[in-house]
Amino acid sequence: MSTVSAASGSNPSPPENDRVTTVRPEPIFREINAEQTDEVVEIESACMRCFETGVTRLLPTKIPFFREVVLMSFKCDHCGHINNEMQSASEIQKSGIRIELQVQSMADLNRRVVRSDNSSVSIPEVELEIPVQSQKGEVTTVEGIIERTIAGLSQDQDKRRIDHPEAAASIDAYIERLRRLKELSTPFRLHIEDISGNSFVENPLAPATDPQLKTSHFTRSQQQNEQLGLYEQNHEDQNLLKPIAEDEWPIENLHGEVLQFPTNCSSCQAPCETNMKLTNIPHFKEVVIMATVCGACGHKTNEVKSGGGVEPQGVRFRVQIAGREDLTRDVLKSETCSLSIPELDLEVGPHALCGRFTTVEGLLVAMRDQLDGTLFHDSADEATKQQMEQFLGTFDDVMQLKRIITLVLEDPAGNTYVQSLSDDDSEPDGKLSVERFDRSFEDNEQLGLNDMKTEGYEQDA
Repeated sequence: MSTVSAASGSNPSPPENDRVTTVRPEPIFREINAEQTDEVVEIESACMRCFETGVTRLLPTKIPFFREVVLMSFKCDHCGHINNEMQSASEIQKSGIRIELQVQSMADLNRRVVRSDNSSVSIPEVELEIPVQSQKGEVTTVEGIIERTIAGLSQDQDKRRIDHPEAAASIDAYIERLRRLKELSTPFRLHIEDISGNSFVENPLAPATDPQLKTSHFTRSQQQNEQLGLYEQNHEDQNLLKPIAEDEWPIENLHGEVLQFPTNCSSCQAPCETNMKLTNIPHFKEVVIMATVCGACGHKTNEVKSGGGVEPQGVRFRVQIAGREDLTRDVLKSETCSLSIPELDLEVGPHALCGRFTTVEGLLVAMRDQLDGTLFHDSADEATKQQMEQFLGTFDDVMQLKRIITLVLEDPAGNTYVQSLSDDDSEPDGKLSVERFDRSFEDNEQLGLNDMKTEGYEQDA
């Protein structure tokens, strides 16, 4: 760079060759599409069958309706050996996931399935169980899971028929049972349990709920956390975060302080910073607001966490949206709150949209944007595309107030808030109803309350 003398009265622009241009790095994980060829990484690696040199291809990508994955494909030109697998590139989720699918038609056999290494699969009707980490992760279909099982059982069958004919006959009989599953002579159930929370089964009726597909989340046990490499510090002197003395950091200072901590962008995984602030919402409670702006890809996120505990009862809000003023209501949606619009047969689970402090309009826009970005644009058939486009058109009519709808927010933890437009903010207005309800056993299970012991825990410790 050229220097400017102190006697110079102005700061001239640097020469053209010395100018520094800032180039934003491309996101590592892009939406999956058929033209994604420039991001494929090729690595020479040894073939496990003939021990000659083959080629492994890696493709980091994002699966709509899901998250980031790395697709891996190996091919050996010497012996023709081929191997494909999928590795999850996203973080381990806060909860494990259980998925149950009722397979009743040929279309169900073609449903896309994303399995991580930490998932187990079972089909009770044929007593099939695939344990955790016994197979590599993959992007497949329901039929593909059955085919892979048949292929694994068929290995060495010719040799086994000579050495152990009785065992081979038993395996042949079981393979025939699996083949009958593909013919759908009788319906069957597919169970997937993933302790990392990174597995997924396609819902062809999205954004509507699928009566054949049930998804639930669960809190991992200590053994499951350790299986994922998540360990807890049991000794206070080894903790990285030391407790703060009671008078060292007053709560008044915390309300006025914006804290920052490093994190990774949820869109491109580039390092960035998250701002966090504790604030008080009138007629409600304290909440923690977190906002992240990625300097690499420009992605922005905001999230709200409840500053209090779980309420004694759950809460259900029903908001009628008929005019412009209804869209301006303030809404605090917690991460345990599910959304639904009965007129559109639309349900959005609590994990689809993170906790956020916004308006009714902002909530509807976030729901529409997520639906618009969840379609498998390249691989979806025309009927699925037309169905989604028709639904998005109906959603646009709602945003333009051409249709009157009811937005239902249900939070079993009771940490969601909707602003009232009445003169007395503490009382609901004519278009807002508030209902308190007792949680079910399943609600408490998802919140982790059934395993919580509040009395006599000192003896167990």
